[in-house]
Amino acid sequence: MRRNALRDKIFEAARAVLPIAAVVTALCFTVSPVRTDLFLSFAVGAVMLVFGLGFFTMGAEHAMTRMGALMGARLTRSRRTPLILGLSFVIGVLITVAEPDLQVLAGNVPNIDSFVLILTVSLGVGLYLTVCMWRILRGVPLKYVLLASYALVFALALFEDPNYLSVAFDAGGVTTGPMTSPLIMALGVGVASIRSDRNAEADSFGLLGVCSVGPVLAVLLLGFFYGGEAGVISAAEIGASADTVEMGLGYLRAVPRYLWECFLSVAPILAFFLLFDLAALRLKKRALFKLLAGVTLTYAGLVLFLTGANVGFSSLGLILGRGLAGGAGWPVVTAVAAVLGWFIVEAEPAVHILTLQVEEISNGAVSARTMKLALNVAVALAAALSMVRAVFGIHILWFLLPGYAAALGISFFVPQIFTAVAFDAGGVASGPMTTTFLLPLAMGVCQAAGGDLLTDAFGIVALIAMMPLLTVQTVGLLSERKRRRAPVRPREAYGDNEIIELWEVAE
Repeated sequence: MRRNALRDKIFEAARAVLPIAAVVTALCFTVSPVRTDLFLSFAVGAVMLVFGLGFFTMGAEHAMTRMGALMGARLTRSRRTPLILGLSFVIGVLITVAEPDLQVLAGNVPNIDSFVLILTVSLGVGLYLTVCMWRILRGVPLKYVLLASYALVFALALFEDPNYLSVAFDAGGVTTGPMTSPLIMALGVGVASIRSDRNAEADSFGLLGVCSVGPVLAVLLLGFFYGGEAGVISAAEIGASADTVEMGLGYLRAVPRYLWECFLSVAPILAFFLLFDLAALRLKKRALFKLLAGVTLTYAGLVLFLTGANVGFSSLGLILGRGLAGGAGWPVVTAVAAVLGWFIVEAEPAVHILTLQVEEISNGAVSARTMKLALNVAVALAAALSMVRAVFGIHILWFLLPGYAAALGISFFVPQIFTAVAFDAGGVASGPMTTTFLLPLAMGVCQAAGGDLLTDAFGIVALIAMMPLLTVQTVGLLSERKRRRAPVRPREAYGDNEIIELWEVAE
C-alpha cells in the first residue's frame, strides 16, 4: 500500500466530514450555543472520524474488496450452485457484523440488545445475498424480486409493533456501508461473469438494493418474538469535562471497549477467508501479507471511527437537535437538515464512484453531474422530511408505502439498469455520516418536541435510502423518453460509381 494512496483516502474522508463539521460549528456559535467542553469533544471526534474513515476505506479497498474478488472468482470457476449460494450466505453474515454504520445504529437503539440487533441484521443480509446470487445465476429480472420482497415487507409492517418498525427500515439502510458494499459488489461481478448473455452486466448491479431488504425482514420478524429491554442510547453517553485532560481521559477510557468490539467484528471474516485460502486459493505469502496489512488498517480505522462517532460526534448531534428544536423552531431545524443532507451527498466517496458508473453504462446519456444532482435533491428532501416526522410524530409508513409503491411502479417503465442503479444509490447515499450525526440530530429534535424516539426519530436512514429510488429512476425515465423522441438520422445514399470518403461516413 502506497503512502500517497493513504493520504488520498484521508483527504477523501476529510471532504466527507469537514463540510458537516463546518455547518455544525456555525450553528454552535450562532443559533444553538453549546458548552465549550462539548464542542471540543466534538472537534476531537471529527478528527478521529477523518482518520478513521481514511484508514478504514484504504484497508477495505486492499482487503475486503480483494477478498470478495478472490472468493467470487474462485466460486465462479467451481460453477457449483449450492456451493456458491451456501458460501454467499456465510460471507454476507460475517461481513455485515463488521459494518461500522450498523455498529453505530445498534448502539443508539435502546430497546434491542446491540448484539441481538447486529446478529439479526447480519442473518438478513446473508439470506438476501443468497437470493441475489440465485437471481444472477437464473437471470430473474430485478423488479420482480424487489416487488415480491417489498410486498412481504409491508404485509409484515402492517402488523408490526411500532417500536420496531422504523428501526427495521433503518437497519436496511445502514448495512450497505463502506465494509459491506465493496465485497458484495465484487462477489456479484464475479458470479455474473458465469453468464454470457447481454443482461449479465446489468444484473451485477442492484445487489446492494436487494441485500438491504433482508435486514428489514429480519428485524420485523424479530419484533414479533423479542420482548425488548430497557437501555440507553450511546449518543447520550456524555458528561461534563472540567478540563481538556478529563476530556482526553474520557476518550481513552472508551478505546479499550471499541478495540474489543471491533476485534469481534473483524475476526470472523478474516478467519473465514484464511480457511478459504487454505482450502481453495493458496495465495503466495507476499499477497497474503498485503491482505493482512489491509485488514489491520481496516481494524485501526474502525476503532477510530466508532470511538470518535460515539464519544464526540453523535453526542453533539443529540444536544444540537434539542437546542435547535427548543429555540429556533422546526422550520430552522428542517432547513438545517436539508443543508446537511446536501453536503453529505457532495462528500460521500461512494456516490462519486456510482455516478461515474452510470455515466459510463448510459453512454453519456445521463451525466455524472445529473446523477449527483438527483442524489443531492433526494437526500436533502429526505433529511428535511425526517425532521418534520420527528417534530410532528408522523407515522413512517405514510412516507414509505407510497414511496416504495411509486419506485416499484416506475421500475416497469425504465430500463432495468436504472432500477438496479437506483436501489444501489439508496444504499450508498445512507453512508456513515447519516448514522453518526443526522440520526442523533433527529433524536434530539424528537426529545425536544416530546415525541417517542423509537417511532418518530428512527426512520431517517430509511427515508434517505428510499428517496434516491424515486429521483434516479425519474432521471432514467426522462432519459429514456428523450432517447425515443430523438429523430433518427437517415443514412446518406451513395451512387454505385460514387467515391466515398470514409472519414465522412464515420462522422
